[in-house]
Amino acid sequence: MPLNMIVCAKQIPDPEAPASSFKIDEAAKKVVPAPGVSAVISQFDELAVEAALRIKDAQGEAKITIITMGPASAREVLKHGLAMGGDEGVLLSDDAFENSDSYATAVALTAAIKKLGEFDLILCGRQAADWDMGATGSALAEMLDIPSVTLAKAVNYIDGKVMVERVLSDGFETVEASLPCLVTISNEIGEPRYPKLQQIMLAARKQVTTWSAADLGVDASQLGAQGARLSLERLFTPVSDIECEIVEGDTPQESADKLAQRLRESKVI
Repeated sequence: MPLNMIVCAKQIPDPEAPASSFKIDEAAKKVVPAPGVSAVISQFDELAVEAALRIKDAQGEAKITIITMGPASAREVLKHGLAMGGDEGVLLSDDAFENSDSYATAVALTAAIKKLGEFDLILCGRQAADWDMGATGSALAEMLDIPSVTLAKAVNYIDGKVMVERVLSDGFETVEASLPCLVTISNEIGEPRYPKLQQIMLAARKQVTTWSAADLGVDASQLGAQGARLSLERLFTPVSDIECEIVEGDTPQESADKLAQRLRESKVI
């Protein structure tokens, strides 16, 4: 049977948008969507799609299902993953999912994956590129009661198992895991492929299924703000009072002398 892979992806504000467009509603503890700036797939999740595609390229036959949770606009995340080479998409969209933290998100994803049926490998980004918490993947593996391997720079499917090269603070290590399992992908895996025009057009024909909380059969108390385990005390933009002083001189030597003098005056040296 072909390898059955699932990739979990998230929609985030475009990190390439100007910093001036980023606004916080401190009273509501929410990020204000920037006008005219489209949301995009989290770059670590895009790398998870790439990892799945590399395995599929090596195997010659495999199925890749991409799951995302969010409003109707999150369908763009699925379209991007399908244009890269994914086979099917699942959109979890319901007001009940709003304000979910990592735990509540994992609850919804767990129900969706169980509804999909049998799977071999789940791939997630090492963390979402907006909140950078890196907890959903591990929580999902725990809820599904399967092994997980984090911070992967390479994933290979060999003889019914996966060989994962992990990123460590002082190097790398290779880990073998039996299937089914979950692997989180780090940026060291390399650049993701860019969909071509023909692939983008073909992606529009691929199947995308939308499920609500009721479709998943999950109690609303486990989802959204009700099911969240994280208590957000405050969300704000920090104030920076750093000042920059430019030390100039007619020659490099004069600039260096003035800099050294200024640093002595400030008692830095």
